[in-house]
Amino acid sequence: MKKSGSHTYLYAIKSFRKEDGRCTTKVVEKFGTVEELREKLGGEDPIEWARARVAEMTAAEKEENQNVVVEYNPKAYIQKGERRSHNGGYLFLQKIYYELGLDYICKKIAKKHKPLKYDLNGILSMLVYTRMLYPGSKRSSLEDAGKFFEQPGCTLEQVYRALSLLAEEFNEIQADVYKRSLKLGKRNTQVVYYDLTNYFFECEEEGGLVQFGHCKEGRPLPIVQMGLFTDHDGFPLAMCIEPGNKAETGTLKPMEQILKDKFGLSKLVVCTDGGLSSYENRKNDSAGDRSFVTVQSLKKLKGYLQEWALDCKGWRTAGSDREYDIGTLDSKEHCETLFYKERWDPTKMSTGETLEQRIIVTFSFKYKAYLSYVRERQVGRAVALLQKGQGVTSRRKSPNDAKRFIKAEHCTADGELAQIESYSLNQEMIDQEARFDGFYALCTDLWDPAPDIIRLNGGRWIIENGFRIMKTDFDARPVYVRRDDRIKAHFLTCFLALLIYKYLEKKVNRGGRHFTTEEIVGTLRSMDFLGIAGEGYVPAYTRTDLTNHLHGSAGFRTDTQIVTRQKMRGIIAQTKKREKDDDGSDKH
Repeated sequence: MKKSGSHTYLYAIKSFRKEDGRCTTKVVEKFGTVEELREKLGGEDPIEWARARVAEMTAAEKEENQNVVVEYNPKAYIQKGERRSHNGGYLFLQKIYYELGLDYICKKIAKKHKPLKYDLNGILSMLVYTRMLYPGSKRSSLEDAGKFFEQPGCTLEQVYRALSLLAEEFNEIQADVYKRSLKLGKRNTQVVYYDLTNYFFECEEEGGLVQFGHCKEGRPLPIVQMGLFTDHDGFPLAMCIEPGNKAETGTLKPMEQILKDKFGLSKLVVCTDGGLSSYENRKNDSAGDRSFVTVQSLKKLKGYLQEWALDCKGWRTAGSDREYDIGTLDSKEHCETLFYKERWDPTKMSTGETLEQRIIVTFSFKYKAYLSYVRERQVGRAVALLQKGQGVTSRRKSPNDAKRFIKAEHCTADGELAQIESYSLNQEMIDQEARFDGFYALCTDLWDPAPDIIRLNGGRWIIENGFRIMKTDFDARPVYVRRDDRIKAHFLTCFLALLIYKYLEKKVNRGGRHFTTEEIVGTLRSMDFLGIAGEGYVPAYTRTDLTNHLHGSAGFRTDTQIVTRQKMRGIIAQTKKREKDDDGSDKH
């Protein structure tokens, strides 16, 4: 009720809390003046009528399906600095974050290092969500987190201090999150995959972890190395960060010790690529309850083994006892057939010990055609370079470098030393590489059937895909921090983001559907909402099969025409629920 001059006006006014926490009101309906209502109502008390009407509106608003009517004034300006758009995609990540008990892990760390003057859980969750949705520097992560329904309550300085603390608890966090992940289902850790990649830094000075080494992208920049273990289903298990100049083979044994000491995992079949298959690592993985499956370079085999591996006779196929001579077979008829042969070869080490290992060689006409096609294109590029007069031999023997097929000659036909170099196609190298087309070798100490070993090794693509996701979709590089502890913490957040993503991917890829990483992450980034003051949030994204799968996996829906403020508060609370902890306390 409001008096203006000689008239008294009656309104229905609604109180609500703004995004910044302050209380305010808005006019929901104008009833008119007391005089107008008295005449209209035929003598009924206008004030009592208005009170009854407000009571009806309040009761109606509590009905779940009550329509929301919003009035907009085309002449009224929006409030300066008011955030009207929010991202809700992070809620699906937050549900898994809390299911993995990362909040409890942060609470345990905070208790160990008390008193902390910042919210460790709030900072870690913010860094993980923004790594997936808005990858960038720590400063930009803090700014981008303002798009979420829950605003960050920390400063940039506190974020950096939290990074140092996370690095201090680096291995413990990984071990704890693995143990708590077992509550979500059994982890397939009988077979694990290990590989190493590196990340470059856009600087020219090395120091600490950042050292010059063999950059897998061929960049002349210092790097750090990441070693990653995944389980047989491709879920990240453990990781380490090593200096860029450390030998790859020296990273495996310490990581396996961490798995044993902190994860309680000792019975393992470790699958690696050829770069990690030193005899020392094989010997270590053939002891106790461990076994190994590793890629073996055919070119590095001893002469008699290489001759046996390339021999056309003695080949088998899965499920058959027949022996084949691949030199007599029709390549088109057997294009899809995978042939294999195997033998045990005791290898004597420099220490005098003997390593019993089994060599399995495979051959595929399809793989042979592929390698031949790739090399033909590389030879074509080498010929084009020679025609342009750019005959510079390659110092790096990269399998993708066409210059390796160019040779330099410094002598004349009569054997005298030439003053000018001449370049030509190295046909000898081309023929040498062609000998190995279609062949692939493995080495193991397992007694399982060869086809089973081959299938195990075929799962190594999973870990390569994990590296691709971190580098391409989560932009794990460039790294915007320089201190060693903060570098480790940065990659820890990338590791946790990958783990959460893998669980989300498993949940949404059901019912015969498969959504790509680009589709899933892109959809989460686009799930924006328009905030309606005092009412709720209107979805501004497109509802698709993927959003249906996301909602179905999470157990809540945000794709109604409007999500009331009360409903959204309930959804946020639901994403933070998990089962009781081991001590029976701290249930959300």
